[in-house]
Amino acid sequence: MLTTNKIHESAIIDETAQIGQNVEIGAYAVIGKNVVIESNVKIGESANIQFAHIGKNTKISPFASIGGEPQDLGYKDEKTGVIIGENCWIREFATVNRASGEGNNTIVGNNCLLMAYTHVAHNCVLGDNVIMANGATLGGHCHVGFGAFLGGMSVFHQNLRIGDMAIISGASASRLDIIPYCKAEGIPCLPIGLNAIGLRRKGVDKDSRNAIHKAIRILRNEQYNTTQALELIEEEFKGNKYIDNLVEFVRTSKRGCTLRDKQAYHGVMEEDSENDV
Repeated sequence: MLTTNKIHESAIIDETAQIGQNVEIGAYAVIGKNVVIESNVKIGESANIQFAHIGKNTKISPFASIGGEPQDLGYKDEKTGVIIGENCWIREFATVNRASGEGNNTIVGNNCLLMAYTHVAHNCVLGDNVIMANGATLGGHCHVGFGAFLGGMSVFHQNLRIGDMAIISGASASRLDIIPYCKAEGIPCLPIGLNAIGLRRKGVDKDSRNAIHKAIRILRNEQYNTTQALELIEEEFKGNKYIDNLVEFVRTSKRGCTLRDKQAYHGVMEEDSENDV
């Protein structure tokens, strides 16, 4: 098959790399070991890619780093990697580290935008349509749901989850899970309402948006503990897939979810610290 690739003569490409059709690779880019680049990918100047699979139509801007060693002291050169989906855009100086633990991958879904200086640590999993604004940082093993938006300079502790279609304000930080569909902000990062605009743009119907809004208010109501709130929500909103997802998310949280106030948040953190001793 006739290749139509445009590869700058100064680019360094490892002999193990597999490169598809219509790929552009800029000056001084480094394509290292165990890299698969699918068709119509554009890689900017001085980008560094290793141990990674890059999906079709993805753009990687200058100086981005994909597949570098995890910042994990337990990593012992085991075989791991990064999987980047289709139609993504990874901007300047963004970093996506490969996983730790034999055979594991750090995963970025389809149609994701990682803006400049974002960091996706080892073993993270990002769903489709995730946006991370400039400087947003994920610790290792974080899971980010479909369509979530992480504001600029926001920071997230390892092992937490961010729910589907949540939107988080810039300069926020969290050590606990952030529930789906909410607007959240602050340190600690607390839900302050419904991500109504995001839900509407993603095709969530008005009745479901209203139901989710009421469910979030019940979860935040200090009149109920979390178990009581979930039971009330299930009883009132039976058969709604978004409510089912919200309830399941909260019920399966291992770190706990930020729901109410700073006092409750810090109480959980003190308990967490005691358990680590």
